[in-house]
Amino acid sequence: MVTIRPIRPDDESFLWDMAWEAAAVSPEMRALGRNATLAVPEIRRYLEAWGRPGDAGVVAVDENNRRLGAAWYRLFSADAKGYGFVAPDIPELSIGVSPAARGRGVGSALLNALLATAHDEGQRGVSLSVDRQMSARRLYERHGFRDVGISNPDDTSITMMVTL
Repeated sequence: MVTIRPIRPDDESFLWDMAWEAAAVSPEMRALGRNATLAVPEIRRYLEAWGRPGDAGVVAVDENNRRLGAAWYRLFSADAKGYGFVAPDIPELSIGVSPAARGRGVGSALLNALLATAHDEGQRGVSLSVDRQMSARRLYERHGFRDVGISNPDDTSITMMVTL
């Protein structure tokens, strides 16, 4: 059984663990290693100074309160964009699921809960960046995310957005 709850202050180190899981999808990032990857400014910006206005997220826990994954979003400015930046008023989603919990519906549950949070907070949409070949892309498409048409066709990743 999986329970989804809002992010709490004591989840911050777990969020960094999930940021590693989200960022280390390519062999290059895996080879770079966790600490070096999480030190990259373009990666750090997804969690650094967590809790600023516009930040929101959820954590999945099992029946023993073990954390299984997390999904969060934050707003970025046009001069400090995230990988899936669409507009300053569209928060960008990040999601990470622990390896042992993958394939059990945790990602879908996290995504449902975070999109409900975004809707409740009055967000008009949520964006993200995903590798074109990753199975996660199908998860996002099932939840209504669509290519926004701004990604270079030669890039390995694609920027997607769901309208709420």
